[in-house]
Amino acid sequence: MLTVRYDRLGLRPGQRLLDLGCGFGRHAFEARRRGAHVVACDISSEELRRVAATFEAMHLAGEVVPGTMGACVQADATRLPFADATFDRIIAAEVLEHVPDDLAALSELARVLRPGGTIAVTVPAWFPERVCWALSDAYHAPAEPGGHLRIYTSAELTAKLRTVGLEPRSSHKAHGLHTPYWWLRCAVGPQNDTNPLVRAYHRLLVWDIERGPVSLRIAETLLNPFLGKSLVVYATRPVSGARVRSSGSPVAAQATGVRREAA
Repeated sequence: MLTVRYDRLGLRPGQRLLDLGCGFGRHAFEARRRGAHVVACDISSEELRRVAATFEAMHLAGEVVPGTMGACVQADATRLPFADATFDRIIAAEVLEHVPDDLAALSELARVLRPGGTIAVTVPAWFPERVCWALSDAYHAPAEPGGHLRIYTSAELTAKLRTVGLEPRSSHKAHGLHTPYWWLRCAVGPQNDTNPLVRAYHRLLVWDIERGPVSLRIAETLLNPFLGKSLVVYATRPVSGARVRSSGSPVAAQATGVRREAA
């Protein structure tokens, strides 16, 4: 289930891509299949161990382009351990709403993106998120695992991208079918996985992901502009005039216990 459109990101074989806040690795895996050198970065060592295992399995199954790299790095989004201008493309999917200092994280992303490179930033879209917050305090409680700290408008996100020297180019919304599901979960309790309606809707989403029926693809396309759960903004770092800070170190899997896999 991809949120970012790779045609808009402009990813090409051989480019270096950072997947910040990679989670279980959905965007990292697709980028690797497309021939990119991928660094999956997350604050969770457990998530990274799973991503590293999948990178290795993809290599053994012949699902990656020979000679490409897949690495896992554990790091804080506000202190990335990479040299300036390291990456050609960056994905930061559903990350910023969890970071207390989102401008610091965006500044780091701008720093490690090469001039002329493209970044895709995704956050929960304003209207679906407002409803979730109204239905459930636990959904956005900072103390809860995965709690959301803020709600973005499109104007706020693009303004923050410009503040750190990035130039927003285009945007779209994604996952319109997922919005009613999250409203339902918030209504019955975000951690309530046993509710019959929640379970039934979850089966529908799994069927959609696994089978991609035309009827649901059409439905989501129609819903996305109005009920898309995620807002996706694509921005570039100008070739000149971008504000960056010098810090970090070369690409490396530096976290103890996190494996680096290359093929």
